[in-house]
Amino acid sequence: MSPSPAALRPAELQLAYALVFITPALWSVNYLVARWAPGVIAPHALAFGRWSIAALLLAALSWRELRDKRQLIRAEAGRFIVLGALGMWVCGAFVYIGGRSTSAINIGLLYSAAPVLIALASALWLRERLGPLQALGVALSLGGVLHILCRGDWAALARLQINPGDAWVAIAVVCWAAYSLLLRAWPSAFGATARLALIAAGGLVVLLPFTLWEALAWLPTRPSWQAAGLVLAAALLPGAAAYGAYAHMQRVLGAARVGVVLYLGPLYSALIGWSVLDERIEPFHGLGALLILPGIWLSTRR
Repeated sequence: MSPSPAALRPAELQLAYALVFITPALWSVNYLVARWAPGVIAPHALAFGRWSIAALLLAALSWRELRDKRQLIRAEAGRFIVLGALGMWVCGAFVYIGGRSTSAINIGLLYSAAPVLIALASALWLRERLGPLQALGVALSLGGVLHILCRGDWAALARLQINPGDAWVAIAVVCWAAYSLLLRAWPSAFGATARLALIAAGGLVVLLPFTLWEALAWLPTRPSWQAAGLVLAAALLPGAAAYGAYAHMQRVLGAARVGVVLYLGPLYSALIGWSVLDERIEPFHGLGALLILPGIWLSTRR
């Protein structure tokens, strides 16, 4: 439960509301990294490097708490592994795999459906009430996601002709919804920064064997300054900064109001894809957005 507005300092509220507009821009950098990475750095290597740097930075910021509560880490270790697998492995490497064959615009639009999946999962798993308007919102948004997945050709669903990159990203979207839901459902003895550092460490445990397998048997990465730059950008902006901002907004504003962050995701990703990557905005993107965005608003209403 988020604290009441009266219990918060004005500076905390101002920062949280500013982060509503800043965080989607930070996350959109990851879509740019995903599109620039092919031929430069392998997907798991990028995810492992990203979260290694982010974990070290987060641990440095919260080392006193980690030191004082080190005896409590073992009690939550299993949860850190699960959250790390969802948030750092799947929502890291899978997006980078998908970025090899789909656009930044598609990634942003697909990710914008995450609040809808959270609302649906809350109704099915936590037995939260899903009203008629919320159910309509879920249906609209899922329809928009399917429209993007089949690129406007619904007959492609019957032929199972879906772009593999979009499928990888869709799996990541589902896992991001699970990550967000479990982050709220599982209490923790640690503050937001220390907890994120431990979750990132759990993600590295899961990422390590896949990174080694990728390097030895599938897609080795040659060290380069360009690869190092992508890792650093992914670690600092959509990594430590965006995840930390998301945790701060959840604490101050509450999970429902933070859902508005993902309303802006498609706009940011479309602008980045169009202006930086020279990606075309197709008609199926527009129709998908017209279904997803109102659906998010309806499904996340109180």
